[in-house]
Amino acid sequence: QVKLVESGGGSVQAGGSLRLSCESPHRSIRTYCMAWFRQDPGKEREGVAVITAAGGASYYDDSVKGRFTISRDNVKAMMYLEMNNLTFEDSAMYSCAARIQADDCAYSGGLVDSLFDYWGQGTQVTVSS
Repeated sequence: QVKLVESGGGSVQAGGSLRLSCESPHRSIRTYCMAWFRQDPGKEREGVAVITAAGGASYYDDSVKGRFTISRDNVKAMMYLEMNNLTFEDSAMYSCAARIQADDCAYSGGLVDSLFDYWGQGTQVTVSS
């Protein structure tokens, strides 16, 4: 079992920024494809961004492209999501997820929640307009 813990959520005004973090006590996380997902109550969970195990490639959903940046620090066993120019539509519970690295990691087909084996509890992001 791989434990993931998110932090960094909060309330911010539209146009503002937040940085989410995902921490794991398992050093083996460096071999995992990792992603951020978000879900608003009453809506389906959607993929936001995904990054390969080595951090060399990433993929973003069109809704966040150019505003969000996913990164990771495998020495610290951490993953981040830098979110800029936030809008009301970005409000959601954000969760990090992990799965064994695979060739389809950093592609649209790899940013599907059913592919991921391990999940954090989530951190809430609320953007006021």
